[in-house]
Amino acid sequence: MANFWSIVNNVIREADVLLLLLDARLVNETRNPEIEKKVKAIGKPLIYVITKSDLVENKEFVEAHKKELKPCVFVSANKYYGTTILRERILIEAKKHKVKYLPVKVGVLGYPNVGKSSLINAMSGRSGAPTSMMSGYTKSLQKIRGDNSILFLDTPGVIPFMEKESEKHSMIGSVDFTKVKEPDLAVMNIMKQFPGKVEAYYGVEVLDDFEASIENITISRNIVKSGNQPNIDKMARTILKEWQKGNIK
Repeated sequence: MANFWSIVNNVIREADVLLLLLDARLVNETRNPEIEKKVKAIGKPLIYVITKSDLVENKEFVEAHKKELKPCVFVSANKYYGTTILRERILIEAKKHKVKYLPVKVGVLGYPNVGKSSLINAMSGRSGAPTSMMSGYTKSLQKIRGDNSILFLDTPGVIPFMEKESEKHSMIGSVDFTKVKEPDLAVMNIMKQFPGKVEAYYGVEVLDDFEASIENITISRNIVKSGNQPNIDKMARTILKEWQKGNIK
């Protein structure tokens, strides 16, 4: 991770405009105060890009962040929504900060698995930045031309120093479902923060007891281990996988 931070710091220095990508489902949780502070300290323009906006049904919830985060653009790489607006905003910010030469160098920053490479591919119209649902897939700096006026600098995702919130990282997808130590706790946290979403996806009754809900889902899907007992760990990881893929929304 220390090496990743070195790459990110170099990109902040090299870029003309910086994008900080935030997950629409977890906007505040995916803000990175360290990155925001670094960018603002050197006077570079920072655009907040709220990704995966197609996964949020409550648009008022997301729109509220526009008042706090400026400038802010909503996008969905999967639906190609907001990419034209983002391109225009990048060029506006570059002009305001007197960037003289094209292409404008745009650094793309954010937590692991927040959608950096997917956004770049959507805006460039090709698969220049390799993507994977597995967090930490991008390991080094990659330069991808968006068009004649924009050059993207794709960075590895980074987590703020000393941040040890494992359940939060599971929700964001910064730690992929195969590596989560206590997947059942992570799923219960999702159930608490997003009432009824998981239960509706799996077609089970909403209960106050989240542990019982996970067991009901496990039984309904016949996920068992030796002794014909519900395999809670396997089911919880499957739920996390569906959440991180954006299937549960």
